[in-house]
Amino acid sequence: MAGESRSLAGLAALVQGELHGDPGILIDGVADFDSAGPGEITFVADLKHQARLDGCRASAVIVPPGCLWTGLPVIRAQNPYLAVALIHNLFMEKPFAAAGVDQRAVIGNDCLIPDEVSIAPLVFIGDRVRLGLRVTLHPGVVLGDDVEIGDDTVLHANVTVAAGCLIGQRVIIHSGAVIGSDGFGYATDNQGRHVKRPQVGIVQIEDEVEIGANTCIDRATFGRTLVRRGAKLDNLVQLGHNVVIGENSLLIAQVGISGSVTTGRNVVLAGQAGVAGHLHLGDQVMVAAKAGVHGDVAAGNVVSGLPAIPHKTWLRASAVYGKLPEMARDIRELKRQLAELSAKMKDGD
Repeated sequence: MAGESRSLAGLAALVQGELHGDPGILIDGVADFDSAGPGEITFVADLKHQARLDGCRASAVIVPPGCLWTGLPVIRAQNPYLAVALIHNLFMEKPFAAAGVDQRAVIGNDCLIPDEVSIAPLVFIGDRVRLGLRVTLHPGVVLGDDVEIGDDTVLHANVTVAAGCLIGQRVIIHSGAVIGSDGFGYATDNQGRHVKRPQVGIVQIEDEVEIGANTCIDRATFGRTLVRRGAKLDNLVQLGHNVVIGENSLLIAQVGISGSVTTGRNVVLAGQAGVAGHLHLGDQVMVAAKAGVHGDVAAGNVVSGLPAIPHKTWLRASAVYGKLPEMARDIRELKRQLAELSAKMKDGD
């Protein structure tokens, strides 16, 4: 439960870390290094910061392997970032408290809503909606007809899930996100007018996905737009119709993906990266910030730039780019010298 003290030995076991110090020390919470005090645990992720441990006021510190022990209780963990995340989540756990359905919510016909839910004021639920256990809908959430939402899922304020879309278990969708808006599909006639193509598919979000604020995921033209299990989408991400995002992928802020793109597992797209339509990114591809991907990328590759090219090539090209003014000056000087040499050779004739 939140607020419950935990023994240092128990925390070390949770993260499979190596404990140095009194195993019976009680920890009440997690704090950043500079503000942590007695009763709290903090962390140092890099060995270059271990000298700061001498001034640490926390009751214990999570440190990487190889960190020298100064007498302060520590848990050595292979991945301090992961360890502190696991411990922090443990302290933040709260038992679900079902608030039921607020009388100011609007519920459609033939819905399946268990008693163990929390539905806030001003929620609108269409017809034939199915909610799992321990679902939380914050104020202003709108669920269209035939939406299904799995157990332990949380939709924050003003989320919209359009008709027919499927949301899995333990999903978190942050405020303002729109799931299932129409895909951007038009056919242009000989007069230049754009005729809307019906978008009759759905969006399916699998288990343990997190979707950031004001992200938009378009419904498929036919079939489904799919975000697979464990993927995490930051704020202001745009997924076009029929996109498939692979398991455990990370899409950082303002990523835009055009229609019918598919990705493998554990793909990472950094901020403001864009992907043209009908492409495939293989497993563990990484796309750097602001890159524009215009072709398929094979598994394991890292690309950068606009248009995107292999990252190492982009680094070399960037180094040259900074020297272009000097190179241009040198070229002008060489052209001048060549002209003078050509003139002298003609005079010699």
